[in-house]
Amino acid sequence: MTSNAAAGGSAPRSDAALRRGRMFRWRRMDPVVVISAVVVFGAMVAAVAPQALAPYDPERANFAIKLLPPSRAHPLGTDEFGRDILSRILYGAQVSVKVGVIAVVIAAGSGIVLGVNAGYFGGLLDSASMRIVDMILAFPAILFALVLITVLRPSIETLMLAMGIVYLPRFARLARASTMAVKEEAYLEAARAIGASDALILRRHILPNIVGPLLVQGTITFPQAILAEAALSFLGLGVQPPTPAWGAMLSSGRRFMELAPWVAIFPGLAIMVITLAVNFLGDALQDWANPRLRGRGP
Repeated sequence: MTSNAAAGGSAPRSDAALRRGRMFRWRRMDPVVVISAVVVFGAMVAAVAPQALAPYDPERANFAIKLLPPSRAHPLGTDEFGRDILSRILYGAQVSVKVGVIAVVIAAGSGIVLGVNAGYFGGLLDSASMRIVDMILAFPAILFALVLITVLRPSIETLMLAMGIVYLPRFARLARASTMAVKEEAYLEAARAIGASDALILRRHILPNIVGPLLVQGTITFPQAILAEAALSFLGLGVQPPTPAWGAMLSSGRRFMELAPWVAIFPGLAIMVITLAVNFLGDALQDWANPRLRGRGP
């Protein structure tokens, strides 16, 4: 008897493939992912235009209202200098998002160039590039950043540079491995056969085919850079007062945990929420970038 597949001209999709397709569509509409996207978008808006959202000047002290609990006038309370915590958190988003984005750009830009060239050309370039990566990996990430910031000077620029160097190896290794997997494909052999240059092959064939994993790596690295900035600011080696920074706010607020816990709780919540939101978005992006999860069910 002729099967339904033969009669229809195509094989029916397996139940597993249909389940994967439905799972991927559900992930795209997952309320947690939607909420995470809203949180990240809000953080980006606060980073770009905090003055449009903040009700008060974040650096203006008013000792008459210091350590006020949350109220209608000050929804998140005030700190030990009478500064509005909500305004400082909104302006602190500018620092955290800026450090996270620039650190990822530095790490991804330099790491991808290093890794793609090492994976494509191989030989001495590959060996030299990977030894540089190994040297960076030989130091604990936070220790390497501490040394670099101490040698230079604590500032937001030094912090971004330090984070960019610390996270460079992960992009370099991923780009190298992805390039080595792609460079032996038949379509690249065809491109070489018709006289395509190495630069053209890298630009038009290698990079477009490895961008998915690198994009996912960027979403994983971004919240880690925010946490690293908060940790270094907590230690006094990041953004310097009176500039609002979540880590520095958490550090100063820990002294008032018994008297005014909101001074430390709200900056800590801001760090936690943005980190979770970006991680959830990264998980959804990883599902999207995985071709095994992109089936289309009925």
